[in-house]
Amino acid sequence: MRFLWPEVLWLLLAVPVLVAAYIYALRRKRKAAIRYASLMLLREALDPRQGIRRHVPPALFLLAMIAAIVASARPSATVTLPSEHMTIILAMDVSRSMLAADVEPNRITAAQAAAKTFIHELPKNVRLGIVTFAGTASVVQTITENREEMLAAIDRFALQRATATGSGLLLSLAQLFPDAGIDLEAAVFDSAFSRYGGGGASIDRTRKAGRTEKKDFKPVAPGSYTSGAIVLISDGRRTTGPDPIEAAKMAADRGVRVFTVGFGTRDGGTIGFEGMSFWVRLDEETLKAVANITGAEYFHAASGTDLSKVYQSLNSKFGMERQETEVSALFSAATALLVIAAALLSMLWFHRRS
Repeated sequence: MRFLWPEVLWLLLAVPVLVAAYIYALRRKRKAAIRYASLMLLREALDPRQGIRRHVPPALFLLAMIAAIVASARPSATVTLPSEHMTIILAMDVSRSMLAADVEPNRITAAQAAAKTFIHELPKNVRLGIVTFAGTASVVQTITENREEMLAAIDRFALQRATATGSGLLLSLAQLFPDAGIDLEAAVFDSAFSRYGGGGASIDRTRKAGRTEKKDFKPVAPGSYTSGAIVLISDGRRTTGPDPIEAAKMAADRGVRVFTVGFGTRDGGTIGFEGMSFWVRLDEETLKAVANITGAEYFHAASGTDLSKVYQSLNSKFGMERQETEVSALFSAATALLVIAAALLSMLWFHRRS
């Protein structure tokens, strides 16, 4: 819990002073009672039942005062609330490795079916954009609330050669921030290292090419952007395009979480293409690193059913969001209840009107 006005909490130092004053007043009252000739007054003052009850209203009033001071300090806490509005970018690998039949009937068909279920179960407050990537990345559906358009986009997937995971991530980021000046073309053409082994300097150029944003841009904490997220699904290793780790760092600088899903069996599968066979397998290390850098999670789905379960889990995350909220009203309500309780008990037990 955090306090917006923490200096108000210094008033709590008055609490032990009030307790000491209360104890002092009780002792003086007992001494005064002994001086009275009336045995009835003496009996009332020394009655053990009255000894317990008479402390309850003052104790409740003291707790009310503490709650009022805490409320005045404007406490805030991180709570989970329904998100008002959220934009999700679904980045789907459509490389030819998605033809592998280790997932029945094959990876791409199972992935499309699971994606459609995901769309049907999206919370109403969530908008969706769809990006596909193979040798290049493309937008197959701009951000929309129309579920029919989303479903039609899933049917337009077309498989291509190669896997440019970084391109898919950068293009997804550009959809979330269309005015940020993220230049995917510059990033792609500066990434010759991916095919020709250019080295670390090229990696730095790739990040700079993709980061042509305004000069006043300031990085934020990873995972702090609550208005959107990226769900990236891949079944293989990057073979071309920008480094996905560098793209993930760009997403992290903007606070965007990238939930990654490794689709397919961990042992991999074989695909046939143009008379040749290829062995394909997951690159879980990279997918886990992307999720970790951006403050998100990695999921593994070995079947269409597993992928559907992953989508269900993600939907529950997108329907709710954690945000810091001021909770002064709760302490104010506690103050009122404690004061009312103290007054009622005082009137009930001692027939007092104050």
